[in-house]
Amino acid sequence: MRLAIATDAWSPQINGVVRTLTETAAVLPLLGIEPSFVTPEGLPSLPLPTYPDIRLALVSARHIAERLAAIAPEAVHIATEGPVGHAVRRWCLQRGLPFTTSYHTRYPDYVRARAPIPESWTYAWLRNFHWPAAATLVPTDTMRQELARHGFRNLAIWTRGVDTVAFRPADSVLDYPRPIMLTVGRVAVEKNLEAFLGLALPGTKLVVGDGPQLADLRKRYPDVVFLGARTGAELASIYASADVFVFPSLTDTYGNVMQEALASGVPVAAFPVAGPIDVVADPSIACLDGDLAKAIGGALMLDRLRCRQVAECRSWEAAARQFASALAPFPSRRAAA
Repeated sequence: MRLAIATDAWSPQINGVVRTLTETAAVLPLLGIEPSFVTPEGLPSLPLPTYPDIRLALVSARHIAERLAAIAPEAVHIATEGPVGHAVRRWCLQRGLPFTTSYHTRYPDYVRARAPIPESWTYAWLRNFHWPAAATLVPTDTMRQELARHGFRNLAIWTRGVDTVAFRPADSVLDYPRPIMLTVGRVAVEKNLEAFLGLALPGTKLVVGDGPQLADLRKRYPDVVFLGARTGAELASIYASADVFVFPSLTDTYGNVMQEALASGVPVAAFPVAGPIDVVADPSIACLDGDLAKAIGGALMLDRLRCRQVAECRSWEAAARQFASALAPFPSRRAAA
């Protein structure tokens, strides 16, 4: 089956959405599905207000129609609610073709952090976007319940995996005072980094990632080591060198980085909120507490081998099978023409 996946999040962005889509697409051919992406690549774009690192593509209906005609899809999945996602949604609705969507980002929380817009307005916009979908895929049961309370329908679980070959225990490559407390992700207000950076703790706070708050936080927290964005083997070695992984976010729907830490043999410290309570609820691999300093202290006492063992049971193949089972194939190939 030929599958078109529409996404506004794409390279050079480094985030959980891009990682989830690329890892899932790598597995889908094993399940008899041939994925092709419809992305902003090659299109003119404008910077997103308050977050210029993310750009909004200027999409034309003609471009989308030509791209989809080249793919000749037999199913469509719309991963994001941006200009590309909206354009592909319109294409499907105009032709009476089914499609699935996924909910990766808690936009009501992100918008509220940047502008005085009521959450109810943002939820109404999101609900309208996802309403026609045959299924809206969410990463956790907690997220499914939350969206159901806001009137979303046809919700299905699509969990996440982790690459246990790329991320694995290894000798430390970092020479900083111990313990090394690592966090990885966008350096942006919605990640709640200051709840971690402001703690008075012995050792080294290490931040990997880029984003609109990076320059400001570097000035305000000179004792913190900011490494900027890192990828590939370099990122994997940094994970494996840490003593604890700190996840201060209160708004993430999942948090792929927590699984990458576990695969590296690193326990997690986080708040007991959606995301962590679904991904690292097992007290043998993480410590969740409303007092983040206490969570970090507890996580430092946990068994690194156990973290790795848990991660080894979380494959991208299992996640891709969930994704594939939710797809809504077109009634016939002729309908896709």
